[in-house]
Amino acid sequence: MNPADLLVWLVLLPVLLAALLFVAPEGWRTRLGQLGTLLCASLALLLAWQVLQHGPISVALGNWQPPLGIRLHADGLSALMLALTALVALPLAAHAPAWFVRHEAAQSRAGAFFWPLWMFQWAALNLLFLAGDLFNAYVGLELSGLAAVALVALGGQRAALEAALRYLLLALFGSMLYLLGVALLYGAGGVLDLTLLGAQLEADHASRAALLLITLGLLIKTALLPFHFWLPAAHANAPAPVSAILSGLVVKASFVLLLRIWFEIFHPIGLGGAGEVLGALGIAAIIWGSLQAMRQERIKLLVAWSTVAQLGYLFLIFALAVELAWAGSVLHALSHGLAKAALFLAAGNIVLALGHDQIHRLHGAAGKLPLTFFTVALAGVSLMGLPPSGGFAAKWLMLQAAIDLGRWPYVVAIIGGSLLAAGYLFPLLRHALAGTHDPRQREGERLLSRWLEFPPLLLATLALLLGLMALLPMSLLSGGMPVSLR
Repeated sequence: MNPADLLVWLVLLPVLLAALLFVAPEGWRTRLGQLGTLLCASLALLLAWQVLQHGPISVALGNWQPPLGIRLHADGLSALMLALTALVALPLAAHAPAWFVRHEAAQSRAGAFFWPLWMFQWAALNLLFLAGDLFNAYVGLELSGLAAVALVALGGQRAALEAALRYLLLALFGSMLYLLGVALLYGAGGVLDLTLLGAQLEADHASRAALLLITLGLLIKTALLPFHFWLPAAHANAPAPVSAILSGLVVKASFVLLLRIWFEIFHPIGLGGAGEVLGALGIAAIIWGSLQAMRQERIKLLVAWSTVAQLGYLFLIFALAVELAWAGSVLHALSHGLAKAALFLAAGNIVLALGHDQIHRLHGAAGKLPLTFFTVALAGVSLMGLPPSGGFAAKWLMLQAAIDLGRWPYVVAIIGGSLLAAGYLFPLLRHALAGTHDPRQREGERLLSRWLEFPPLLLATLALLLGLMALLPMSLLSGGMPVSLR
């Protein structure tokens, strides 16, 4: 297959699969969904390999060149995010059927709608990562938000529906702000292509107003503090596979788009102290999210608040704005995506086996679910930034950038955030490891197949191996580094 054709099929194939899965008999949807996952993941990993071997790939649909045509573009950053989506999707496809079959959500036929909605979400994510212009990025952003809301609502309970409605309202508001900013840019320059905009944009009031609107819209979708209030409820009350998608992938998509807009369009014209504001919000998110995670009594809420904290690291790049920080931020997005997907799937296993996710009731649960709690510990190594994990490599790069620039508040935040992560992960493991679990089945407990413990374990292992193989993503990133940071 022509490398340029891969870009088109990465968007088109999940859309076609989603349509097919909506009309397919319910008994066939799981097998078709798993087969579709294998096909889409294979295309994504093949594209990443092509970008690694041959550099960035672009295609103008219908041979109409920008600014009239639609351009899809895959560079190192796109390839890494597409590969992350594929690596999360493969274990997810093995784990999701068991959740929807064994959990009470099956009563509402939630499992039948998971696969088509997930394929729509996948198509939207791929479009966001590959879009070469701001409007098609908006299309991907909107489709991703609507699919995510529907996926949250699959939980079926009142709390899940309320969280989905709140998510919907905030997602639409964020999209409206983003679109207003895009309209301002189009009115000022007459183009929406990222490359053309970056070459001709001027530092005037219209462009700065557009940046403000776009940034606010994407901050809401990424759930950076203080726009985080929709995230804990949505992630904690969604089905476990959906939580893994939301935390591991969806919030990363709006962040990647914000990265491109800031560093490919606006950074060359100078942003003054605007980046310092996002950096300060990142530090605040690390502290506040970690403190809230320590207070939680449910595992899924703890992991959700941990997402708020870990997202804060991503925004340090806007204040540090050097190559090392860029590489560290992207590496952290990859590591966090794998580790957080692993944690949510592990939390789902705990709910399936014990009938709850209350931390104080985990006494000795590690004896019943040894691989699941080993997964929690392994993913926690990456979240805490301990060697040799991907989280360690990412935080080391950011730490080195902060030290080189003499930005000591960021040094303290990066180190302190790792200690705070230990503060909410260690008590969880202490409860699970304390004492021995009663082998007799307690009320609400069920036997869990050992096979269900392997998908999250695989994700946690990949998060660990990412640190040992950090040169591979770094090689890909070198081909997609913004000119303003080189």
